[in-house]
Amino acid sequence: MATQTEPPVARETDDRPVEPVDYLKLNVAYGTLLTALVIATRDRTRSDPITTREMVPIGAATFALAKVVAREKIGSWVRDPFVEVQDGERRPRGSGLRRAVGELVTCTRCVGAWSALTVVGVRMVDPAAGRTFTNVLAASAANDWLQSSFKWLCAQTNRAEDGTP
Repeated sequence: MATQTEPPVARETDDRPVEPVDYLKLNVAYGTLLTALVIATRDRTRSDPITTREMVPIGAATFALAKVVAREKIGSWVRDPFVEVQDGERRPRGSGLRRAVGELVTCTRCVGAWSALTVVGVRMVDPAAGRTFTNVLAASAANDWLQSSFKWLCAQTNRAEDGTP
């Protein structure tokens, strides 16, 4: 008796399916990189561990790097092979693994996990360079927040002056 295979699972907004094995491949790649990092830096974690106070700049750096990859024009070279723009909206391109990567690189939260691996990895492999890398990206994140806050504040001020709610 022949067994039927389940058709690929189509996601709500996708017109082309991604099979679970495609997501598995991405998870295996991430897990492999994480394992390699842990093995390569296991002696350094004892001599120069990441401190609790470093977590805020590392978090901000992760935010900034994820935003660059997933949203900014300067990160388009990473997205272009996997993403197409339709009506001003970014959509994953192709099917299978290519589409799964497209889903990943258009999601700041998803890219955030890979960004965290990068930021922490650089910090662990070369602590001095890692701190510089983290601080530059954290300053960029602070700049993003300050620019957004300033824009919002100006808009609120303009509305108050115009008498609009």
